[in-house]
Amino acid sequence: MPVVTCGREKRCSRRPARVVSGGVLHGGMARRTAGTAGGRGAAKVRRARRPELRLPPLTPYEDDGGLEPDGDYDALDFRETDLTGQDGAGARFMDCALSGCALDEASLRAARLLDTRLTGVRGVGTNLAEATLRDVELLDARLGGTQLHGAVLERVLIRGGKIDYLNLRRARLKDVVFESCVLVEPDFGGARLERVEFVDCALRQADLSAATLTDVDLRGAAPLDLSRGVDRLSGAVISPTQLLDLAPVLAAELGVRVVGEE
Repeated sequence: MPVVTCGREKRCSRRPARVVSGGVLHGGMARRTAGTAGGRGAAKVRRARRPELRLPPLTPYEDDGGLEPDGDYDALDFRETDLTGQDGAGARFMDCALSGCALDEASLRAARLLDTRLTGVRGVGTNLAEATLRDVELLDARLGGTQLHGAVLERVLIRGGKIDYLNLRRARLKDVVFESCVLVEPDFGGARLERVEFVDCALRQADLSAATLTDVDLRGAAPLDLSRGVDRLSGAVISPTQLLDLAPVLAAELGVRVVGEE
């Protein structure tokens, strides 16, 4: 199936059965990125590496005073735990499982979540600013206003659920997969995305302003709705259908007026 990639110059190249990730258009032809053997064919989009969690036997978490800043939590099972308003800033969660937990206004700023699975968590205003998420699965979450600005996400799977107003400004995402989830007004402003995939995912009113994209596969986003940052799509791959859907936004970005014949 043909795919379409957009270059920095805000023009798009449509070629059947070829993928050019981050190509730059000159004179109607796409300049291939370095590393394409012999100048034949187009560079393939590098797929995201998913986390491979193998949790050890877990010990039930005993809430004897709540989370502690800079605390260490190893191989614990947080089940239906109410963490509303608790302060776990700078804490480390290693080989943990959080299931059905309430995270409203919980402060996990600069926390480290490593080899950890979160299932069915819910909350509004959860603060994970400048946190590190590595080898993490977030499954069937219902979150709103989650703060992840300045955070580092590596080998993260976000599957199912709905997240409203996700703040990822200036965050670094590498090997991240959004799958079968709904993202409403996510803010990727100034973020760096590398090997990020959207699979059967609704992306509504996303902000990509000042973002940097490398091997970002948007073909599985339906709808693909961008509020800002269409000029930052260099390094992304979209489908021909998505190109047609984005045509009005691209025309406006280029200053092109589309007027029917009189």
